[in-house]
Amino acid sequence: MANGHRTQVKRARNAVKDTRPHAKLTYARIPVQKACFVMDAIRGKDVTTAIGILEYNPRYASGVILKLLKSAVANAENNLGMNSADLYIAECHASNGPIMKRIQPRAQGRAYRINKRMSNLYITLDEKKVEEKPAATAE
Repeated sequence: MANGHRTQVKRARNAVKDTRPHAKLTYARIPVQKACFVMDAIRGKDVTTAIGILEYNPRYASGVILKLLKSAVANAENNLGMNSADLYIAECHASNGPIMKRIQPRAQGRAYRINKRMSNLYITLDEKKVEEKPAATAE
């Protein structure tokens, strides 16, 4: 118990809450590798650019991630009162979910395993920092 009692560790971990708007989708029927191709394209972009990228991306994962992004934007507007024009995608990643294992019959009584992979998708938004320009001096 070098770090203290487990309740103390939990209390310290829960004291630091991330107040940025976010959305998550668990058990999405998309492999992580295919979801990451789309997530890499929108990471760091502002929301309007990301929505444009997702709407015209032909991959199946882009439709699912678009719905997730709109959910995160709605969370920001309704729960935290943020303006959607000032938001950008701070973090987005996919992690492995459960795998449905299926069997494909093959020749001579053999069977091949088919893994139908799922993923958990996460999107976190943040507001852009507005830089103030110095006032022009009147001379």
